Amino acid sequence: MMRNKGGGSENILGKSIAIERLRAIVTKCANSNAPVLLRGQSGTGKELVSRALHDGSQRAPHPFVAINCGAIPDQLLESELFGHRKGSFTGATCDRKGRFELAQMGTLFLDEIGDMPSQLQVKFLRVLEEKVVEPVGGGAEIRVDVRIIAATHRNLEEMVSEGKFREDLLYRLNVLPISIPALDQRSEDIPGLLAHFADIFGADDEKITFSKRSLLLLQAYSWPGNVRELANFVQRFSVLYPGKIIEIARVPDDFLTKELIELVQLYEVPTGNEGDVKSVGFNDEADVTDGSQQSQLSQEYEIENDATQGLDLYDNDFEQIIELSNSMSELPAEGVSTKELLNNLEANLIRTALTQTDGNVSKASELLQLGRTSLIQKITKYQLVKD
Repeated sequence: MMRNKGGGSENILGKSIAIERLRAIVTKCANSNAPVLLRGQSGTGKELVSRALHDGSQRAPHPFVAINCGAIPDQLLESELFGHRKGSFTGATCDRKGRFELAQMGTLFLDEIGDMPSQLQVKFLRVLEEKVVEPVGGGAEIRVDVRIIAATHRNLEEMVSEGKFREDLLYRLNVLPISIPALDQRSEDIPGLLAHFADIFGADDEKITFSKRSLLLLQAYSWPGNVRELANFVQRFSVLYPGKIIEIARVPDDFLTKELIELVQLYEVPTGNEGDVKSVGFNDEADVTDGSQQSQLSQEYEIENDATQGLDLYDNDFEQIIELSNSMSELPAEGVSTKELLNNLEANLIRTALTQTDGNVSKASELLQLGRTSLIQKITKYQLVKD
């Protein structure tokens, strides 16, 4: 996900069903004053969603204030949230407003709420219930009107059972729960996100693009760092190879994760009489000097890629194997290689799943009800991907 100009749920990019659902619930929840609890892996865009909730609400003209509860030492977090009075502790040379006061009439986003210290959770719960804050060092209480949006990548229910998070605080925060999908759950959004970040990190005439083969590899990749990792990935190549067509199979291993290297090996680039993929990027012999040459090379690649799509790479004969096994009233005298028969069946099921999902390993693993790592191992075992 990435932030567009404008406000509300339009800031959340993507065309997948998961993102459409997310936009819909953000739109419904935006104008409520009820607390929101955002859940999702690190890098999925929780702060972006919180800003979309703020921008789409009546509080949009007022401040949006964010704080990461895990990034501030425990002894300073209370002062950051509630403010402090002059002389309340060493270094407090003047009165200072806390984030609650700074967010008055607006929205306070508390990222990584699961990292909030236990003793501070009690004071935070009081603020939620009574709408007043007491600065460190005492003095008059301050009434606040702030909408709370909290976020976490942790399992707060487990933390409650372990005594690390207050159950009553969880109930107060979890009024409007919103789950943010991981990037590997919406791989169809990856090409659009790659293009979006290429626009951000590249000048008009120096924006990188990715070959079709590379797009398939990047859609099959699990992206453990989610959108944040994808943005860094595009920025890296935008700096190193501006204006190039990136062919991941030719990228030095130093620039790739272990999983991407393994995927490149699975989807090995054909050589010899199978044809050579002509693309630029990380290829000293194919340096692009002008736009027309780059366009020509891009067209050559796309023609070759389209041609390979017509090859009969995945013969679908597993139905014949099933029919043969069902129709056997007795085994032949020479016997049957059960192991070979089952291996053939498994290999053809995997071929069919890969064909049906356009080579997307994550989606194929869901169809086959196999773990993603197990599927990759079986693809290697049966040498299924040669193109």
